[in-house]
Amino acid sequence: MAATTRRPGRVAKLPPRERILDAAEELFQREGIRRVGVQAIAERAETTKMAIYRHFETKDALVAEWLRIVAADYQAAFDRVEAEHPGRPREQILGLARFIAEGLPTLSYRGCPFVNSLAELPDRSDPARQVIEQHKARQTRRLVGMCAQAGLPDPEQAAAEITFVLEGAQVSMQNGSIDQVGDRLMKIVEGIVDRHGARSGA
Repeated sequence: MAATTRRPGRVAKLPPRERILDAAEELFQREGIRRVGVQAIAERAETTKMAIYRHFETKDALVAEWLRIVAADYQAAFDRVEAEHPGRPREQILGLARFIAEGLPTLSYRGCPFVNSLAELPDRSDPARQVIEQHKARQTRRLVGMCAQAGLPDPEQAAAEITFVLEGAQVSMQNGSIDQVGDRLMKIVEGIVDRHGARSGA
């Protein structure tokens, strides 16, 4: 999930580029990409529009960089579970599910930044949308790799099922349609891994 330590004292201590990204993240998450103008970001970052354009050629470039940072947080979760559970792909998969489950309370009022952003980026050639699509493709490849290492006979299918659950849980948490989302998420993912593993005796 995105970082949570914010205002008011933090912004003054950040370098200008980081102040801008910090302000953009807060505003994009709270109000959406299209509703937030460069002037609003400048005011929140305690800087000027000219300063923003010195660091980011366009607002679209700023949006894309923000999404790269969010994507890096998710990729770091893969790195972390691999380091915490070396040679134990089943535990790595469950660790990823736990990462999502533990971040669900934040999503309950902000929503998933990727889902929210995709709704505002219908053009598939948009650089920011491409950041999301490339991140999702990389995430899928890594999850398929974990499923293969776990000895699951159809790693692509197992990864698809897990992805549906992880992403569906985030939407369900945001709209409040399901209770105990985190606990249910963990049970379902564990069930998927065990069911696929049983087919091969893994």
